[in-house]
Amino acid sequence: MSKHSTALHTTKPLIKVAVGIIRNEFKQIFLTRRLEGKDFAQSWEFPGGKVEADETAEQALKRELEEEIGIMVIKAELYERFQFEYPKKVIELSFYLIEEWLNQPFGREGQEGFWIEQHALDSGQFPPANKKIIERLLSEK
Repeated sequence: MSKHSTALHTTKPLIKVAVGIIRNEFKQIFLTRRLEGKDFAQSWEFPGGKVEADETAEQALKRELEEEIGIMVIKAELYERFQFEYPKKVIELSFYLIEEWLNQPFGREGQEGFWIEQHALDSGQFPPANKKIIERLLSEK
């Protein structure tokens, strides 16, 4: 093993997450508030969750959104994918823009759910990994 290979190797676990940016015709985005006991409790978040080993990010997205907020995704477009490094883990985030779905979203797991104007998003209310995506959403006209 060469001395250069260690710089490329990390011992941090990689967690793949599929996330939905659910936007209605009024340019409002549906968010939830993270429950107590979770990392970044009480922060706002885009609904979604971990990708299981046997599924694609889009499959995970559809499963998670049905479980978490009770909607059935009709159409999801990949909006952005990137990795974000926290001190103890690396998260690969796959953000999907969802503008077509069935049912009204609500917090099925007891979490608060709410609509917010896209231009009113505030990255300070979200976990740090969301900063890049919020900046992109705020830059849209």
